[in-house]
This record gives sequence, C-alpha cells and structure tokens, in this order.
Amino acid sequence: MQGTGNDFVVVDGVSEQVDLDIIVPYANRICDRRFGIGSDGLIFVLPSRIADFRMRMFNPDGSEAEMCGNGTRCVARFVYDHGLTDATSISLETLAGVKAMRLYVRGRSVEAVRVDMGAPSLRRSEIPMRGPDSDQVVDETIRVAGRKLRVTAVSMGNPHAVLFDVGADMTTVTSLGPLIEKHPRFPRRTNVQFAEVLSNTEVVLRTWERGAGVTLGCGTGACATVVAGALSGRLNRRVTVHLLGGDLLVEWTGTNTVLMTGPAEEVFQGEYPL
Repeated sequence: MQGTGNDFVVVDGVSEQVDLDIIVPYANRICDRRFGIGSDGLIFVLPSRIADFRMRMFNPDGSEAEMCGNGTRCVARFVYDHGLTDATSISLETLAGVKAMRLYVRGRSVEAVRVDMGAPSLRRSEIPMRGPDSDQVVDETIRVAGRKLRVTAVSMGNPHAVLFDVGADMTTVTSLGPLIEKHPRFPRRTNVQFAEVLSNTEVVLRTWERGAGVTLGCGTGACATVVAGALSGRLNRRVTVHLLGGDLLVEWTGTNTVLMTGPAEEVFQGEYPL
C-alpha cells in the first residue's frame, strides 16, 4: 500500500495468526527494493485490547517505529477494504498511543483518510533532544559537518528535526539528512524534514526518514513541519504540505490536536516465501 508515495508491506494479523518473531528478522530483506518486495516499512495489522486494531511498524533497517502517519492511513483503508470492519470511524493502537481515524467514503470507495494525530510533544525531554536547558527547541543552532544549522524539534510520537533555511533540494537532503539523523544531540536518532515555505498556508517538504532514508512522503513529518512552522511564525496552523508523492492537509487545531488528511491505496497483493 502507499500513501503519498510512502509505501508499506501490510500483513494481516487479524484474520490469521502471524509470528512476529519469525517475520520481523526478515524486515530488511522484505523491504529491499531489489531483492525483496520493496517498501519504506513493514506493517502488521493486529488485534487490540484497547482499540479497534493495533499497528506495529518496522523500518527497512529492522528498527521499530513508534508512529507513522502515512502508515496509519494505509491501515485504515486496509481494514475497511478487506472487510475487517465496515465502520468509517476507527481507533488504532500504536506505540505512540491510540489514534482516531475517519474514512471519507463514496459508495464503497475510500477517497481519503483523516487521522487525529494527537497533541505534539514540544518539550526537549519528550522529543528527546540533548542541549541547552530550554523548554522548547525552536530555531536552535546545531553544528553539522562544519555548518551551523537552525532546527526546530517536534515529536508526533516519533522525533523530528525541521529545517526551514537550507532548502529542500535532494542534494541537501541526502548529504545532511543522515548526519542529522544520527547527530549526538538526538539520543534515539531523528527523522529530518527539509521545508521550503511557499506562503503561510503552503510548504514544500522533503524527508530523510530515520531508518529508511529518503521517502516520497512522511505523515508525521508533515504534521511536525506545520507545528514547527507555526511555532516559529513561518506558517499558519492549517497548511497544505506538498510532498514528492502528493499533498497532505494538516491542521493544528485550537484544542492542540493535529489533524492530517490524505490518500491511501492498495497497489498489489501477493505472497512472500520466508
């Protein structure tokens, strides 16, 4: 499945039992675009005791992600299209908490999915990020490869470093992205967002994703960028985010929750021999 070009291998662990201990070690092989299926992540849809469904996602390097915005939308469409539910309002358990999702359906076709991503975490200790004794990280300077870069850090259940001043060309993304991801200021590593503001309601975004590298889209990254842009006075709180794989509408509401709306679709089905 894919959402704004962010693609995932989705495994149905509701209709049948799956042994994650057996499958997860194959995540890097399954996600490999030459020797496997090819994807930005491996998602398991599982039963939940506290929500309608539970999601666990593993990056191509085998690490487990706390949260994935595009992945949640793909799961919402998956459970609806595959008859695991006929509800258009669904709750999903993730490592970052339970997320509420709404499917916009015409006939039986899901046109878009809105995810309530919850409140952003802005405290340095919650992101987490090492550094000066300040509560929030807004336009803070870090040194990378001899350069001084300004970052705003936000957690949407997973950490994000957002840069507005270096451009969003792919040369910049691929050169600075891996260095910032593993920068010692981020003890759990970080996703890196390169933003180019078009207006206070539009932004172009390119992503270096922790554990995956360049991806065509990043839902949590889009949300973190809008929050970071609002905190630093660059963006309004309702913004269209232009990603390589398509657009997302993100709104940071007055109740401090972030709503993300965008597409999700199934690309193909198949079997993978372990």
